[in-house]
Amino acid sequence: MLKKKKKENTDNTENINEVDNEQLQNDGQEQAQETEATATETAAAPTAEEKLKDELAQANDKYLRLYAEFDNFRRRTIKEREEARKTEGKDVIVALLPVLDDFERAQRAMDKATEVAPVKEGVTLIQNKLKNILGQKGLKEMTSIGNAFDADLHEAITNIPAPTDDLKGKVMDEMEKGYTLNDKVIRFAKVVVGA
Repeated sequence: MLKKKKKENTDNTENINEVDNEQLQNDGQEQAQETEATATETAAAPTAEEKLKDELAQANDKYLRLYAEFDNFRRRTIKEREEARKTEGKDVIVALLPVLDDFERAQRAMDKATEVAPVKEGVTLIQNKLKNILGQKGLKEMTSIGNAFDADLHEAITNIPAPTDDLKGKVMDEMEKGYTLNDKVIRFAKVVVGA
């Protein structure tokens, strides 16, 4: 009976060893598969360093494109400004061309004229036409005579004794008219001030 038990124990031990070996092999295969899966996941999924390098490359590319776009915008703007400067007075000049034509006609008429009155009238008409055109463009004459002297509007050429006390500090005479363009002074009036 003892032999029988020993034999059974040996058989059981062999069976246990066989089961353990099979289990170890299965566990080994599972671990190998897990290791391979982890390795493929690691290879497929980029590391944090690779992600940062990729983001840096994208940011650099975006920066270069933005810089190039801004540079093109700057060049285009400079070119447009130059073109605008070359033609900024075009509308005023086009509006003044009829006045120039009128002056040429007046000159031809003066050669043949025998009387001064029609020539004077023609020149006055041309002057009024010129004033109207410039007025439409925003030009206005300043009225200075009799007004108080204002250094923001007037340029005093000289002082003369005022005939009355109420004319002291006021404009007595105007040597050159002053003009405003859209309510901004473009030429100061040259005046004589009473002292």
